[in-house]
Amino acid sequence: MVFWVYNTQMEANQKTEIEFDSLWKKVLIEVEKNVSKANFSTWFKDTYIAKEENGTIFVAVQNAFVRDWLANRYHKFILKALRDLSETVRGLSYVIAKPQDKIKFQKKDLKSLKSPTISLPLIEHYNDRESNLNPRYTFDSFVIGPFNELAHSAAQAVLKNLGSAYNPLFIHGNTGHGKTHLIQAVGNEFKNIIPGIKVYYLTSERFYLDFINAMQGNKIVAFKERYRKYDVLIMDDIQFLASKEKTQEELFHLFNTLYDSGKQIIFSSDTHPNFINGLEDRLKSRFSAGMIIDIPSPDLDSRLAIISKKAEKLGFNLSTDIKNYLAAQLAGNIREIEGMLNSLLCQNQMKGRELSLLEVKNVVKINLKPKKATSIKDVVKAISAFYNIEESSVYEKSRRKEVVKPRQIAMYILREDCSVSFPLIGEKLGGRDHTTVIHSYEKIKNGLKTDMELIQELEQIRSML
Repeated sequence: MVFWVYNTQMEANQKTEIEFDSLWKKVLIEVEKNVSKANFSTWFKDTYIAKEENGTIFVAVQNAFVRDWLANRYHKFILKALRDLSETVRGLSYVIAKPQDKIKFQKKDLKSLKSPTISLPLIEHYNDRESNLNPRYTFDSFVIGPFNELAHSAAQAVLKNLGSAYNPLFIHGNTGHGKTHLIQAVGNEFKNIIPGIKVYYLTSERFYLDFINAMQGNKIVAFKERYRKYDVLIMDDIQFLASKEKTQEELFHLFNTLYDSGKQIIFSSDTHPNFINGLEDRLKSRFSAGMIIDIPSPDLDSRLAIISKKAEKLGFNLSTDIKNYLAAQLAGNIREIEGMLNSLLCQNQMKGRELSLLEVKNVVKINLKPKKATSIKDVVKAISAFYNIEESSVYEKSRRKEVVKPRQIAMYILREDCSVSFPLIGEKLGGRDHTTVIHSYEKIKNGLKTDMELIQELEQIRSML
């Protein structure tokens, strides 16, 4: 009889372990979609659900440093992922344990695991409840460089002329270029300089969900009143509303009401509004009435400044050689830079000393996402798709107007981004002389100094590669 009871308990424990493993795997899938590879491998390696008590999930981590980092940086995200997957989850705590300690949790033998846990309540930890702004996003922590100085200047002009200068302000650029930081910094600064001002930040997805819920609950009037009370409305990722006609219509009327009342409106997107398929022309027209600014990839000097400032904020001492190496390797994405610094800091903490340049190179090699090799065919395919022309026409010697510009851009990208030699470009694109290729390259290069439309087109094509 005793043997039967033991087996029943053991089976129950095994079943619980399987359920925990399944739940945590699903959480990690969501995490991996939203963090860099470096962050994921650094902070979530060897984590698992140790147990559940009264609706609180206990996640096991390797050490106190990882525990504190997850609690301070990822707690809200992990908790949301858990609650989305299981309605019974009410809270989240962390306990320090090794992978081999997992069986001790299943046997409820916790006495040998005396490491303290850390628990955070089920509330918004980072964002201000009233404005939904993240207080960490300020101008003090925003690194200004040649790549974003125009966007920063426009943001400063908006602060000095509420609702009149650059209204709406529309910031666009690829992920990780600092758009969200900048637009939230504007909101936080407005709160500092104008007491009592009503500022609200949200994503377009949140606006869409609020609108759908209002329609389903017959609360459209309350929905309209809520959003029309703000002095500054900041909406992130506007591209999410593409093809959502009813929501776009509501945004159009909201825009008109706020604009006519002299309220400030700020938008962001991953692309220029004119290139968002499924976005109504009347909204594009409204966006164009203000200021539309692109934040491109940070240049080398800007990446170096970003690395220095973020390392300083983390209390992380990096040699000049290491900073220069990281700036050269981590091109284009500020989030990738943050993730790599987190990985290196964790390694420093674990080793109890500063990493050498060679060790840093090894960490970067392991964690950095390999760059996709771009071929001549890939470039021609992307450009042909963007301009809606036949791929074969780019290779031919045709001088048709609709083909010349795309071909010149192809030559520019192959030289500038892929480092293909001028003679080889000429050989592959119709057997042209290398002097012709140089002429095309210089024409596009010079055009990028003044032609905003060309700049935007090139940014879109690069995002397709």
